[in-house]
Amino acid sequence: MTNNIKVLICGTGFAGQGHAESFRFAGAEVVGIVGRTASVVQQVAKDLNIPYAGTDWQQALKDCKPDVVSIATPGGAHVEPIKQAIEFGCHVFCDKPLTQSGETAKELQDLATAKNVKTAFAASFRYMPHIRHAKQLVAEGVIGDPLEVECISHFNLERDIPFGWSHRKEDGGGRLNNNFTHKLSIVTSVIGEEIVSLMGEVRDDLGKAPIVEGVHNFKNRRDFIPEDLDDPSLEWGESNVEWSYTVLAKLNCEFAKKPVSVMFKHGGLHPRFNEDHIVFYGSKGAIYIKGHYGSGPLYLYGDNKEWQEVPLPADIVASVPDVEGDTEQNWRYLIRELVNDIKGEEVQPYLTFKEGSQYQQIIDLIRENDNWTDVTHLN
Repeated sequence: MTNNIKVLICGTGFAGQGHAESFRFAGAEVVGIVGRTASVVQQVAKDLNIPYAGTDWQQALKDCKPDVVSIATPGGAHVEPIKQAIEFGCHVFCDKPLTQSGETAKELQDLATAKNVKTAFAASFRYMPHIRHAKQLVAEGVIGDPLEVECISHFNLERDIPFGWSHRKEDGGGRLNNNFTHKLSIVTSVIGEEIVSLMGEVRDDLGKAPIVEGVHNFKNRRDFIPEDLDDPSLEWGESNVEWSYTVLAKLNCEFAKKPVSVMFKHGGLHPRFNEDHIVFYGSKGAIYIKGHYGSGPLYLYGDNKEWQEVPLPADIVASVPDVEGDTEQNWRYLIRELVNDIKGEEVQPYLTFKEGSQYQQIIDLIRENDNWTDVTHLN
């Protein structure tokens, strides 16, 4: 393969456009983009100066002959395009969730392995600069043996965001698919990738959402919230997926004598009082990072028994892709790793369909919600 890596994008929204720019940042050539609506995909292709625009994915694979495909549609629409791309021998970059179920995610992992194509799974907030700094500090033994991790987030999402794929389990919606995937990736990147055990529960606090036409870009959906929610002509869609979750997990860690306990607590519709945060507790100290995805700053509690803000090391600052937006920065970081790997360059390990499949099977287990012990006989 030459260094002129050709990429075909599936999806025309925020993710599709972001993936296209990220592959260009990594030095690849974006040769085509595919979407459901001809007028939309043609306009996006024109705006991004992409030479090929189409609505037929399989035809686009034949016409563009890409080395890599980038999957930027909701999770429920991932399976068939990825199967077809793997059959064509393409490497695959896929946003989270990998699919809508653990069974189909495992199927894609097995197909990619059998075809010997490279894959990347974009639970990519592990590349936040302060998360990478925390990983360094833990590996250096700054907090001693890691003991416990605490992840707290309260997004206070607007209840009246228009009904769409994020409200439907079968389309890859839900907060486990679109929040927990990042949180789990963050914690495993710092503590260790070996997940030993877990339990959890989920809750749908929403119930329904207004049906509104014209929402094409996930990032702009708030702009379509109806002004009059009491309008009798307004139609409503029923949510069938979780908006809040609580998950407990244990991870093996090469720097700890015992498995590390982790708590993931997310309230999708609840207001926050204090800052969302991630904390890594150890036998000698602790690391506190502000923000639900580790946006920072980072504070260290050590021998002086005080919390002190710690600046980012210069090498981490220098490696952050120059683009506005955390999501876009993390896409560029991961895509750069994938492209360099395809070129045969040495790269650090990154998440693949192996983890994407594992995460989806874990989400299925959590959604079963059967971890409760009946103690009514003790009343």
